[in-house]
Amino acid sequence: MSSAPLPASEIDLPESWVSALLRGLRGCCPRCNSASLFGKWLKPVATCAHCQQDWSVQQADDFPAYIGIFVVGHLLAPVVIAMIGTFGMSAWLTLAIILPVAVVMLIAMLQPTKGGVIAFLWWRGVGAFRQERRAPPAPGETP
Repeated sequence: MSSAPLPASEIDLPESWVSALLRGLRGCCPRCNSASLFGKWLKPVATCAHCQQDWSVQQADDFPAYIGIFVVGHLLAPVVIAMIGTFGMSAWLTLAIILPVAVVMLIAMLQPTKGGVIAFLWWRGVGAFRQERRAPPAPGETP
């Protein structure tokens, strides 16, 4: 099997950054949507099994975790305020409830967030990725 990626004409490239992002959030290859982006829970495959896109060059680093912490914090802040302010729970009881919930939410968000970040980096051509777009439809052809 060739190690060069399949040409764009032979795969189903996403139409927009949103569709590429959604493919990554689902854990699918953002380029072809035909193979898994992850070999292990947070480790992307080196190359896509279908389109041969090289994912070893991705540089998502800590950004997915920062996004997860930001989202979980903003989702749980009103809950904490309600638990303490409205229901009069003690700070220790609130902490005992919220901390495990926050950890579970963050762990559940890490892989989809990392897939989304990788997809966005690929779509924008950041780092070693090469920007690819669908060819415009020929005149008279419906998209």
